[in-house]
Amino acid sequence: MTLSIRSAAPADLPLIAQFIRDLADYEKLAHAVRFDEATLGDKLFGPRPYAEVIIGEIDGMPQGFALFFHNFSTFEGKPGLYLEDLFVRPEARGSGLGKALLAHLAKLCAARDCARLEWSVLDWNAPSIGFYKGLGARMMDEWTVMRVDGAALAHLAGG
Repeated sequence: MTLSIRSAAPADLPLIAQFIRDLADYEKLAHAVRFDEATLGDKLFGPRPYAEVIIGEIDGMPQGFALFFHNFSTFEGKPGLYLEDLFVRPEARGSGLGKALLAHLAKLCAARDCARLEWSVLDWNAPSIGFYKGLGARMMDEWTVMRVDGAALAHLAGG
């Protein structure tokens, strides 16, 4: 078995879209998926990319992905990487692909002089939490995620 990680290309857009849908199904959030594939492609591969994607393969077959982007720590005075999505197909779990994807991101952090790699995980997702803790990740229980979207975002923007 050969694991490999590669940067996604525009031709991977249908694969990326399917991975996102599969992740949403796993997280019981399929109802929340609203993206338009063409718009997603423009935001990932257009003139101003907002995020990057890596594809994890086993024996040349795509089995997982990670979508990430830069954030910035004012306290550290350095950028970081924020992992928005990590997904490995169920049949490929336990292969080491998830760890390989995270290790690849850790190497990118080092190469890009990032202070940290961080992400969110659903509090009910015990298998993922255990996996992440096994890699040395720690829970940031003192922080609460805040979000403004939809009508509240439009209202805040003055609309």
